[in-house]
Amino acid sequence: MEQTFLMVKPDGTARGIVGEVISRIEAKGLKIVAMKMMEIDEGLAKRHYGEHEGKPFFADLVSFITSGPVVAMVVEGREAVNVCRALIGATDPKEAGPGTIRGDFGIDVGRNLVHGSDSLASAEREISLFFTPEEIIEYKRTDEDWLYEN
Repeated sequence: MEQTFLMVKPDGTARGIVGEVISRIEAKGLKIVAMKMMEIDEGLAKRHYGEHEGKPFFADLVSFITSGPVVAMVVEGREAVNVCRALIGATDPKEAGPGTIRGDFGIDVGRNLVHGSDSLASAEREISLFFTPEEIIEYKRTDEDWLYEN
């Protein structure tokens, strides 16, 4: 099983779609093993978006992600990174397919509602930025035997 990082950004919390995002994650069969609502300070924002430092949009990313509360999650499941990326949809909501979170709720790339790790390495790094190991809970969903073959 993989773990990945997913975050409902300030525009998603302001628009009241946190429950919809959680619902889609759980309906897909993924397991939320850690979750918290929080405000991100500038230091954490810069570490989170560190790979974009020096790019023209870096300051805007930091400003936006610190503009309101977010809901950070650790999501677990088989191929969780790829499954979450498929649920989220393309970075630009105009290119995201119907049925994806961004495709159903977004219009502008700068307000694309959710962040999801794009690789296992990114997931590990992002999880460690937002959660301590003690905050990640191990448990079994009652439907896991029906979700996966072997």
